Amino acid sequence: MASTSNNLQKAIDLASKAAQEDKAGNYEEALQLYQHAVQYFLHVVKYEAQGDKAKQSIRAKCTEYLDRAEKLKEYLKKKEKKPQKPVKEGQPSPADEKGNDSDGEGESDDPEAKKLQNQLQGAIIMERPNVKWSDVAGLEGAKEALKEAVILPIKFPHLFTGKRTPWRGILLFGPPGTGKSYLAKAVATEANNSTFFSVHSSHLVSKWLGESEKLVKNLFQLARENKPSIIFIDEIDSLCGSRSENESEAARRIKTEFLVQMQGVGVDNEGILVLGATNIPWVLDSAIRRRFEKRIYIPLPEAHARAAMFKLHLGTTQNSLTETDFRDLGKKTEGYSGADISVIVRDALMQPIRKVQSATHFKKGDMLRSLSSTKPTVNEHDLLKLKKFSEDFGQEG
Repeated sequence: MASTSNNLQKAIDLASKAAQEDKAGNYEEALQLYQHAVQYFLHVVKYEAQGDKAKQSIRAKCTEYLDRAEKLKEYLKKKEKKPQKPVKEGQPSPADEKGNDSDGEGESDDPEAKKLQNQLQGAIIMERPNVKWSDVAGLEGAKEALKEAVILPIKFPHLFTGKRTPWRGILLFGPPGTGKSYLAKAVATEANNSTFFSVHSSHLVSKWLGESEKLVKNLFQLARENKPSIIFIDEIDSLCGSRSENESEAARRIKTEFLVQMQGVGVDNEGILVLGATNIPWVLDSAIRRRFEKRIYIPLPEAHARAAMFKLHLGTTQNSLTETDFRDLGKKTEGYSGADISVIVRDALMQPIRKVQSATHFKKGDMLRSLSSTKPTVNEHDLLKLKKFSEDFGQEG
């Protein structure tokens, strides 16, 4: 048993060190460490691991590390052929090097395009968030729609031929704190062989005239070079609000470029999904809204999902709550979002400390005390507007 523990621990340590080197941009060291880690894991599977579940779990990890090692190997090979200048912000992404040589237009040789692409490096998620579908309480409809749009086309591309094409744009809308960004993290984790871009307005808005729309164009260009790709745009309303006479020329140009890139003439977006999230979908420009073919309402959680959230947020913390207590808390928190419940639990965890007790666990009374002092953050007026938008343009999540 001692050797099992030693080899497995050695594999885990190597994989952890590989991830650190990978994150720091030391790709040669990371590649060697991933390969060594896999050797140790395979030894454990072959000679030491007991039980199918343990072996299956280790094999899954090995596949993940081997996939990453292949990407690094490919990147380092291309780097040897054609040295690249280091990126100013963040480390160069192995994913960014795919497809540059195959593009006959020589996009990567254009210094301006290279500069703009370097500005977008921060949008590429190198480390997977490690949020699984099971970590998201409720929202079964939204999960199914995202699996259908993202996971199935990547895992079974042969099913999506002819007229059966995957969705190109999905909009997640609903009150704040209901898990829209969390769902996007689950997508990034599950779609593990695709490039995930997490974009905020700060990545795309520039003070220089004409540069913002070029950044939008280069974002989609990067996504095409690294497909299958997912572009997640949080708070999309800040970039793509309704067009009006009072808006600036820069804002109008960003929207126009978005429209062209999402579904323009002569633009090939096969293998690219644009995932948007917003709390105020009614302010979106109608043409942008139409580009999001599937619009999913992420509502406030129902009682059973709220009860599950209390459990999820408590995790392994010692407590004396029963199943009935959790159901009761779920019923008492009508109108609360997932983020609100997280605040209640965090506040409740502080109750024993406030009482300066030696006990490290708390009771239902602590939770109820925190509940009475924490009000829901979503107001009825916004909920009505969201429900109206869902009736007009969306589907329930």
